[in-house]
Amino acid sequence: MALLRPPVDLDLEGLDPGRLVAVHGFRPDHDALAARGLSVSTGIEEPVAGVVVFATRSKALTHALIAGACAALPPGAPVVVDGQKGDGIDSLLKACRAAFDVGEVFSKSHGKCFAFPAAPAPVDWTDAPVDADGFETRAGVFSADGIDPGSALLAAEMGPLSGRVCDLGAGWGFLSRAALASPEVTEVALVEAERIALDCARRNIADPRAVFHWADATRFEAEPFDHVLSNPPFHTSRKADPELGRAFVRAAARLTAPRGRSVFVANRHLPYEATLQEAFGAVVVLGEVAGYKVIQAERPKRSRP
Repeated sequence: MALLRPPVDLDLEGLDPGRLVAVHGFRPDHDALAARGLSVSTGIEEPVAGVVVFATRSKALTHALIAGACAALPPGAPVVVDGQKGDGIDSLLKACRAAFDVGEVFSKSHGKCFAFPAAPAPVDWTDAPVDADGFETRAGVFSADGIDPGSALLAAEMGPLSGRVCDLGAGWGFLSRAALASPEVTEVALVEAERIALDCARRNIADPRAVFHWADATRFEAEPFDHVLSNPPFHTSRKADPELGRAFVRAAARLTAPRGRSVFVANRHLPYEATLQEAFGAVVVLGEVAGYKVIQAERPKRSRP
């Protein structure tokens, strides 16, 4: 049985882990599930008897997961869908009823679980690449519809680059491609936890100076860089989580060479200043536009862990 995008705290009571494979492309969750003893993969790599799809906060990604499950299974094999109200399970149930032969629905707390026999999914549920301002994106990646305004501002304000550059939380490659426009840059390390986004980045960037790392940016280790660029995420699930951005700041300090610099973009209201002051000896705001701020940080206080 394949579990698509299961939560890391999934209750495994009564289940045989040896008969399960968790399919997850988000590196922190992938590693956490493996640490629990589950077999973990980034895709359905061998025949399975059935699939459980866990609804995500991205409707397009959940649709793509269901379409992928139906394509991987023989007709009639069970597809189970599980999700919470906050993940749109009610509207997903309605859409599945219109497309499949959905059986009994089980409700508990704010969640629902239902199943149907595998059958061809609606054509528009298929995980097809999207052209976003000349870049390839896919369902479930950040800013899938086009260039994020914060990243665009960072690209405009990041200043001259040279030597080794790290794009921390690189997404589908917009900032990295902008950094590679400089002939003085010798390497750009794209560090991205979401495998879907990193695969898009590989297709968006053909430059041999680009090096791709599927990794948790907050734990990534490498030799110090001359420049670190980052548009840190600030959500876990649907809730704002400034601590995630702070973790990116601390990671950038570890990865910035003593004479290097880090440049961040963030929503103006996010409280990163205290963490920046703790991690760097010099911090300056380069610009503020339309609710975003670009911050340059130099003299890392902890360039290595």
